[in-house]
Amino acid sequence: MPKYRLSKCPACGGKLEIIKYQCEECGTEIIGHFELEEFARLTDQQLLFLKIFVKTRGNLSELQKELGISYPTAKARLEELAIAMGYESETIESREKTLEILEKIEKGEITPEEAKEILKKYKK
Repeated sequence: MPKYRLSKCPACGGKLEIIKYQCEECGTEIIGHFELEEFARLTDQQLLFLKIFVKTRGNLSELQKELGISYPTAKARLEELAIAMGYESETIESREKTLEILEKIEKGEITPEEAKEILKKYKK
């Protein structure tokens, strides 16, 4: 995957700050302190996941097939992506319970319908 932007210092890994923009056509320069937008702060792996998530229209089952990962891994990566974009995380307890239920579905121990009912009761 080609590098489109730098968000971390290649020497130390620190946060980079944009201080100058320059127009390629006329040379106009804008100098100041600019924040990277949320997508520019994502890692290459997170961007790839997001692209495939959109391509599969949010269908985690299709996404997991395309990436060759398990459903719980796909769910965990989606949670990591949401956190990286600044959205609140599920509580650790809630996340662990959700992953436990997803693993049971994957192993065939419970059906998706049973999992839905368990999660409804648990999330109340």
